[in-house]
Amino acid sequence: MLSASKKIRVLVVDDSILARTMISNGLKTSPQIEIVGTAFNAQDARAKVEQLKPNVMTLDVEMPGMSGIEFLKQLLPVVPLPVILVSSLNLRVFDALSAGAVDFIRKPEPGQNETFVRTLTSKVITAASAKVRVQSTPLITPAKPALSSAGGVRLPATGAKPATPAPPLLGSRPSLDSVIIALGASTGGTEATLEVMKRLPADIPPMLIVQHMPVGFTQMYADRLDRLCHMEVREAKNGDELRRGLALLAPADFQMRIVRSGTRYTVSCQPGEKVSGHRPSVDALFFSMAEQVKCKMAGIIMTGMGRDGADGLLKMRQAGAYTIGQDKESCVVYGMPMAAYNIGAVQIQGSCEDIAGILLRQLQKW
Repeated sequence: MLSASKKIRVLVVDDSILARTMISNGLKTSPQIEIVGTAFNAQDARAKVEQLKPNVMTLDVEMPGMSGIEFLKQLLPVVPLPVILVSSLNLRVFDALSAGAVDFIRKPEPGQNETFVRTLTSKVITAASAKVRVQSTPLITPAKPALSSAGGVRLPATGAKPATPAPPLLGSRPSLDSVIIALGASTGGTEATLEVMKRLPADIPPMLIVQHMPVGFTQMYADRLDRLCHMEVREAKNGDELRRGLALLAPADFQMRIVRSGTRYTVSCQPGEKVSGHRPSVDALFFSMAEQVKCKMAGIIMTGMGRDGADGLLKMRQAGAYTIGQDKESCVVYGMPMAAYNIGAVQIQGSCEDIAGILLRQLQKW
């Protein structure tokens, strides 16, 4: 843990001199940050990591020669350095997060430098105390179970692509048709949420997910979860109806809330004020769950800086929800789950690898 009295030593890596200059000049305006050097490619960066001993590194994903992703795969198992990706809109950001980067930010559009610098500064300060988690085994895309016309789940046809081990289906238990699951995460959450969801069956009760993420990335993240998990996952649209086997991800820059009409539940995805400093906000979703849901529900809060979701999870628990928090040991940043635990919002804690099992055991009781 970096001492509060010491500046955060940052190495800026980008093949563009304009980007290096813009990032360096922006970050060094913070009294908490010191730019100790810049690098123009992976080889240059590797040498300077050894020489300069930075606390945090910002890294472009696409660079000539060795890509940022390959660099991370080589570096992080040896030097567990917190890395913030600074990238244009690119699907490979998620490969880099899987390789161990703790967070990412989109390169600014013209005229957005001030907002970009402010956000990046916050992410660097958070990353300085983050725990680096390195992906130990590659993920394999599972084969999707096909849906029958009646809405049930059947096994893939013979000859389908081999799937990752899937948990047994929950089956047509009427009690599970009236369960809703909500999950919220921030820094480190893209991979932690995946660790949970890839261990859940294809006929899981409906899930609503809020992940703090920049505009343009939630659709790609939903597509990635859909490829790697057994249930259907997609970016939510206003008016989407909840059903078993479907997980909906809040779109960036919209607040997602649940809406009840009798026994039918849909989602509202609307622009609006930030809640707990975020849009989408975990608290916005969790508060709506506590107010609207009249059936059984579960709330899960995962890795992230700050306390978004803590108060909402407490309201969910007070409304009868079963609540789970990610434990300190497996969090990249033990902020949101800690805040929720400290106010009594969390009934049980577990690692990101164990949370799915905890949830499934509760579903079996229902």
